[in-house]
Amino acid sequence: MISKLKSALSIVIIGIMSAFTTSSSKTKFAGTEKSVHDFTMNTLDGKALSLKQFKGKKMLLVNVASNCGFTKQYKSLQALHDKYKDKLVIVGFPANNFGGQEPGSSAEIKGFCTKNFGVTFQMMEKISVVGKDAHPLYVFLSDKTANGVSSDAPKWNFCKYLIDENGKIIKFFSSGVDPLSTDITSLL
Repeated sequence: MISKLKSALSIVIIGIMSAFTTSSSKTKFAGTEKSVHDFTMNTLDGKALSLKQFKGKKMLLVNVASNCGFTKQYKSLQALHDKYKDKLVIVGFPANNFGGQEPGSSAEIKGFCTKNFGVTFQMMEKISVVGKDAHPLYVFLSDKTANGVSSDAPKWNFCKYLIDENGKIIKFFSSGVDPLSTDITSLL
């Protein structure tokens, strides 16, 4: 009886251990306490930037595009940055996933954002935010088993993730939610 109990216990332990070591892209975070702060990205200028440096401030992560009907939200994002920069970091992630609306190079994207909207908030290099080539940050953001909160993935340009001071997701906002709306500002 005791040997059967030991065998059953061994099987349970092996099962639990294998659940924490699965390495598929959707479960690679299982069993870890990852946060947005664990990611390092490249800026539009090609410099590595650890999101850990924003610990203690909220962040608004936005997948952006230069040729989209929502591109005018750059103006609202900049105004939000100007008003709340002491407690909120806005991070733009150019992405060409939706309608091919961000075809430009890093230099072109930077020039467009500066010239047309006076963008001074943090802009990162162009990445993929959905699909098989999605950047690991966006895989994490859209996998509830990884982040513990949300399975929402961008469905178009200018989707937003509000992140707390510890790098955890507070809420996901679709493209149609203006950055200056009370939906967002009430959570700051």
